[in-house]
Amino acid sequence: MELGEEDLSLINVLQIAPRISWSDAAEVLGVHATTLAARWERLRSAGAAWTTAHLIGDPKQMCLALVDIDCEMRLRGDVTAALAAIPEVVTVEEAASNRDLILTVITPTLAAFTESVVPQFKEIKGLQKYRTSLCTRLHTGGYAWRLNVLDRAQQAALQAYAGTEAGAPATGGRELPQSHLDLIPFLSHDGRATAADMARALGRSPATVQRQLNRLLASRMLSFRCEVAQKFSGYPITCQWFANVPPGQHEAAAAELRGFRNLRLSASTTGRTNFVIVMWLHSLSDVLSAELALQQRIPGIDLVESVVVLSSAKRVGWMLNPDTTASGAVVVPTAELSPTA
Repeated sequence: MELGEEDLSLINVLQIAPRISWSDAAEVLGVHATTLAARWERLRSAGAAWTTAHLIGDPKQMCLALVDIDCEMRLRGDVTAALAAIPEVVTVEEAASNRDLILTVITPTLAAFTESVVPQFKEIKGLQKYRTSLCTRLHTGGYAWRLNVLDRAQQAALQAYAGTEAGAPATGGRELPQSHLDLIPFLSHDGRATAADMARALGRSPATVQRQLNRLLASRMLSFRCEVAQKFSGYPITCQWFANVPPGQHEAAAAELRGFRNLRLSASTTGRTNFVIVMWLHSLSDVLSAELALQQRIPGIDLVESVVVLSSAKRVGWMLNPDTTASGAVVVPTAELSPTA
């Protein structure tokens, strides 16, 4: 399938204001609300775009691990499937590099990664070796990435319509009762799920669920995002750079990187290198262009290695088809955390 400008514009709307009403979106785009609703249903049904939400963990405790996997070539498919079935493994990618697979793993604590996730790696037949780098600071995540097909006036108008769920997630706050947390799995599968949808499934009154939903959204405990099938986004290439940046310049580097419109991730890490950058690009030739821009704009950066992703089996908990569309299956932890790229 191909995504037209009208499709990309709608996806951009939902990146900025994930739960905007169709009537408000219609005002911004100048398109009838029923047309937008039908267009979104078509995109969502085809797996071309989807909305999701994830619970934020304590940023001082949570563990974001980037794991390289080596496996037997003939068992790569089985290893990939087994890794994708682990809820804490939020992203699984096949790499064109000296590692076979790249994982993003999110756990509430480092101990949870060590005691719960690592033992599962050791049980997977065909998985030969793993190497782990730990994120010491997440500067920018995929939730902030935008298609940028709307003009500035439209983007400004959408910011006014965006609810509290579209803002930066809170880093702490009061715990909510289980009755409120029960709504999170619905929002993981559909970030635009309505109180009426959830009330029917839970056997509760719509008014009660609406109050619970309002409180959950106001808490800013959730990170919302609208994702798009990468193959049809106009940015079909993922490149990840492992770099060294002088420790005292990490914040300045992160600030400069926010000016790259195709940035999906920037983070400080442990390991042989201390900084990781992920971008979505138009073509392979853009890898060199990006590297030149990085060296020009970030003094002292040493780009040690670049890795191009060949395929993605799972992104932010969503299982993907070979063409990068969403399969509809979502495998995430019971106690979800905010994902990254």
